[in-house]
Amino acid sequence: MDNLDVSAPSPLDCFESRNDRAGVRIKICGMKFPKNILEVGTLLPDFMGFIFWGKSSRYFEGEIPMLPKSIKKVGVFVDESFEIVVSKIDKYKLDCIQLHGNESIEFCQKLKEIPIEIIKVFSIKDNFNFEILREFENVCDYFLFDTKGKLPGGNGTTFDWNLLKKYPSNKPFFLSGGIGIEEINLLKDMNLPIYGIDVNSKFETEPGLKKTELLKSFQSQIEILNLKK
Repeated sequence: MDNLDVSAPSPLDCFESRNDRAGVRIKICGMKFPKNILEVGTLLPDFMGFIFWGKSSRYFEGEIPMLPKSIKKVGVFVDESFEIVVSKIDKYKLDCIQLHGNESIEFCQKLKEIPIEIIKVFSIKDNFNFEILREFENVCDYFLFDTKGKLPGGNGTTFDWNLLKKYPSNKPFFLSGGIGIEEINLLKDMNLPIYGIDVNSKFETEPGLKKTELLKSFQSQIEILNLKK
């Protein structure tokens, strides 16, 4: 993979405070209800995700309440048309888009020219060919690795994170898929070069409704552990 972006420094030096930009970022995805969005917003996650895939039980419609400027609003799409993605970017003033389908390199490039930050998702089950990342290096800002399941995301299960020990790039990546409180020690032991953690279903009372106190505990435990590379 000679053309991968391998010149940049490793994106993760340690798990530190959520307000420390050198530490791991936290992305809370699948937000749906305005009051809950505001409650979770008080925790100041780095990213907050809103799903614009119609088949999702966390499908977002309505208005996003005003959030602290430090929280990046992420729109999640699955094989959506360019026109609809752009319309959502404009309507919700999105800072970033997450592409969770089979979007092409050309599609990513076209969106990149808006400009907007792009997270490209790759689903993993038992193995993964990292070679496919190469062509997306220059058209995405981040990669996200999720568990392959019946749905594009939010399946609530993990994949074998050992596969990511072979990650060949310095492109920042998010880890997703069934991450909850009980996975924190495993994350520490794995010692992966994670840029951010994407959480969703393990912190819900119902699809889209997050447990704010549990999320707060999650953040606190990450800070206390201060996980090192």
